[in-house]
Amino acid sequence: MADTILVGLYIFVLALFAGAELIARVPQTLHTPLMSASNAISGIAILGALVVAGHSATINHTSIIGLLAVIFATINVVGGYMVTQRMLDMFKKKAPRAKK
Repeated sequence: MADTILVGLYIFVLALFAGAELIARVPQTLHTPLMSASNAISGIAILGALVVAGHSATINHTSIIGLLAVIFATINVVGGYMVTQRMLDMFKKKAPRAKK
């Protein structure tokens, strides 16, 4: 049991360092498409969390963790799309101002 937790923690820490290094090296022009793709992946996480949350008819720790996963993944998806939309709005041309 302790070995499994230690291996999981080791993989998690390595993923943190690898993810931070990869994100730091992405050019700014690619952030919007990558953010949209990561939002789609979070959408898949919502489906998985719904399966876990709705698997049992009784409320137990698994269904509570599944509910929390649904909530956090939904916040991630909605916030990600809001940020993506805001970034895309920056590239739109503004209407010319009327002369006084």
